[in-house]
Amino acid sequence: MATAAAVKEDAAHRFAKDQLKAIVERVERLEEEKKTISDDIRDVYAEAKGNGFDVKALRAIIRLRKQDADERQEQETILETYMQALGMIL
Repeated sequence: MATAAAVKEDAAHRFAKDQLKAIVERVERLEEEKKTISDDIRDVYAEAKGNGFDVKALRAIIRLRKQDADERQEQETILETYMQALGMIL
């Protein structure tokens, strides 16, 4: 017959196993959602391209909109400085 300590250990083991399984299932579910969202985004870009929009420019706009205004201004200033140094703009 199992001792109380063995029963406790078995219960703890079972709890850890159930917890691990729940974590793995959550990650799998989120990965599937991420794939679905990625597919949806790709479809929106394809639609934009079909309507004559430049997808590369749209991606750049979206990347810039993620930045705060100060960070964006700093990046634009650095880019302009480098382009002037390379003679790309006057």
